[in-house]
Order: sequence, then structure tokens, then C-alpha cells
Amino acid sequence: MAYSDFTFEKLQNELQLTIAEADLYSPIPPTPADPMIGEILRENIPLGLAINTEKARSELLISPILVELRKTLGHKISLFSGIEFNIDPSRGLNGVCDFLISASPTQIMLTAPIIQIVEAKNENIKSGIPQCIAEMRAAQIFNEQKHTPFPTIYGVVTIGSSWKFMQLRENSITIDIMEYFIDNVEKILGILRFMVEQAITARQSPRA
Repeated sequence: MAYSDFTFEKLQNELQLTIAEADLYSPIPPTPADPMIGEILRENIPLGLAINTEKARSELLISPILVELRKTLGHKISLFSGIEFNIDPSRGLNGVCDFLISASPTQIMLTAPIIQIVEAKNENIKSGIPQCIAEMRAAQIFNEQKHTPFPTIYGVVTIGSSWKFMQLRENSITIDIMEYFIDNVEKILGILRFMVEQAITARQSPRA
């Protein structure tokens, strides 16, 4: 068993997660993007959608947005793509993650804390949600093992042209009811930036 084998039922029964839906991020303002990202996406979107594979969507549509996020945040985060993330194979928490974002500028190796998981799909976006949630749970455990627990782990499932966001707090998953589309890339960047900044701020705040 691996991340990709999880279903909503297995998440609830085997990982003891509760799952709910809510409007999480519609009030978040857009983040102005470098005009260059607009140029890149205007060229890449038709090509990525025409090729229509996970690899093409990942390279042509998703990676440029995540690189722009890292740039917007002053390179204070690290970005990893297509790496093995084997945390607890006995529970199915193993496999390859499409993208991991860590709240550390160290790029040479994956370090805690992990704050965000991005899972790329070229299918129906809903089909990638259980896998992403399982990866988020693994990130939560990874952070705890490294003594850098974050109150919230964020996750994204995207087919490149549309993006779905969610969050994990303790054993509770909340999935945003909204989908956001790549023609509004500044909104997507705004939500991604909000997630990162919220996580880092919460981690730095003294506990009561």
C-alpha cells in the first residue's frame, strides 16, 4: 500500500481522520505576480493542455507557479519535486510526492518543517484528494519526528488548469469547496502565499 492507494474511507478508518468541507480561501486577496509569469503561462498553458499528461502539466503549468511563489517569498522556502517520502510504510505512508514545500531556505536536502504538499493530476481533480491527504498526514508525522510540529499542514491538488486547496489540523481535514483556475494565477498565488505565511507565523508565535 502507498499514498496512491488511499480512499476517503481508508483515511477515516485507518488514519482516523475526520473530513469536512468549507469555504476557506475566497476572501484571500490576490498576490501581484511578476509579468514574466504571465508571459510564461500564456506560452505554456496551451502546450500543457494539449500534451495532457501529468508530467507536462507538472512541468509547464504547476512548476512555474511554485517557483514564482518561492520568489515572492524571498526564497525563504524550499521546493522539492518528485522525491521519495517514505514515512511509515506499515501504514501506507510511503511513495513519491509531486511537490513538497518546506519552511526552510535549505535546498540541498529536505528538512523539516514541511508546510505544504502539492499533488499533480491529469484526471478528475477529486481523484487526487485522498492521496494528497495521506501525504499531508505523513508530513505531519515527519515534522513531529524532527521536533518541528506545525499547527497546520496545507495541501493542494491540481490538474494545472484548476487548483483545489485543503488543510490538516491535528486529525481534522478541511477541504475548500471552491476550485481556482489558472487564468486567475494571482488568486492562486495569493492563497499559496497566505498558507505559507500563516503556517510560519503560527509556528513562530509563543504557545499559551
